[in-house]
Amino acid sequence: MPKTSHRTKSFGESVIRGMTRLANEWGAINLSQGFPDFDPPAAVLEAAERAAREGPHQYAITWGAPNFRAALARKQSRYMRLALDPDANVVVTCGSTEAMMVAMMTACDPGDQVVVFSPFYENYAADAILCGAHPIHVELHPPQFRFDPAELRRAFEQRPRALVLCNPSNPSGKVFTREELLCIASLAEEFDTFVITDEVYEHIVYAPHEHHYFASLPGMFERTISCSSLSKTYSMTGWRLGYVIASPSIINEARKVHDFLTVGAAAPLQEAAVTALELPDSYYQELQALYTGKRTTFLNYLNSARLKYTQPEGAYYVMVDISEFGWKSDAAFCEWLTREIGVAAVPGSSFFHEPVNHLIRLHFAKHHETLAAVGERLLELREKAGRASSRTRAEAAKILA
Repeated sequence: MPKTSHRTKSFGESVIRGMTRLANEWGAINLSQGFPDFDPPAAVLEAAERAAREGPHQYAITWGAPNFRAALARKQSRYMRLALDPDANVVVTCGSTEAMMVAMMTACDPGDQVVVFSPFYENYAADAILCGAHPIHVELHPPQFRFDPAELRRAFEQRPRALVLCNPSNPSGKVFTREELLCIASLAEEFDTFVITDEVYEHIVYAPHEHHYFASLPGMFERTISCSSLSKTYSMTGWRLGYVIASPSIINEARKVHDFLTVGAAAPLQEAAVTALELPDSYYQELQALYTGKRTTFLNYLNSARLKYTQPEGAYYVMVDISEFGWKSDAAFCEWLTREIGVAAVPGSSFFHEPVNHLIRLHFAKHHETLAAVGERLLELREKAGRASSRTRAEAAKILA
């Protein structure tokens, strides 16, 4: 029997999606995989009903339906403060997951190196491996998750082809300051490097922090490949509508990669999502207020449970410190938490290049009633953790092995 490729041996299945399966198995509240338990805006759902009845039901233009690209270009031009052409600057993808893969394959050749900040969203390492590139990890030092400019320079001195920038950051919730972004920009220009951005949480930022689009920085548009999606902004993670924004020379190449990866995103969903892209600015203000309230509510529950955490500046994730409970394996702790407490989290080790085993990631994109139920369950955590015997921990570790 022939052997499968070597590239698949160097990474495993998604830890995040694995925790979702575990949550389903034990009937736990799923705070691991970052999707909300509430629907997209009512107007968008009505548009989806019309599209389901009236179409279009056949292929859209490979790189995106014209009306979707036009609406997206209008909206992003307003927020990115760039004059974007829907025909020259946009490729519509099947979610930001494909957008990142398209960007990586457009920028990199096999053997190239890519700078990745650690902690990182787990897909980035797999993306690099799948396109034959090698990651250079630069630590974001907790608890503020700031990078050391000298460490970053040393990474650039290795002549990477690209740097991956997740801003606001998943999993840390960090929002990069303009000064930090200008430092990255200076190095990218000096070493002639692409910057691939993942900005899916662009509209979920907490005051006084502000999101700055990297492509909008002076001189950066020509070397930036901006990736994002509609998933988080409009609570439609299952619609799988993402996009790449870049200069025409980059987009011409990205279109070819996208065409042979997926052909195109779902035509009726693009039609319906035009309604989302045409929502007024007040929608984004209300979205920020909504998540600011959820963050406050959830952090209060963590405080009541006397848990240590880093307050997120953006996105909807919280990194919680579990070191006081004495578990050597964060993965085993998350399995125990799912089974015994009924709350599913992601072990932090899946996000770090460094040997970090004392952090877990929770998210709060849930109804307040759901968060209240989580809060009640977390109140039992300290007592039950104290009763957890070494045998229980060994059994949990064995289950995950």
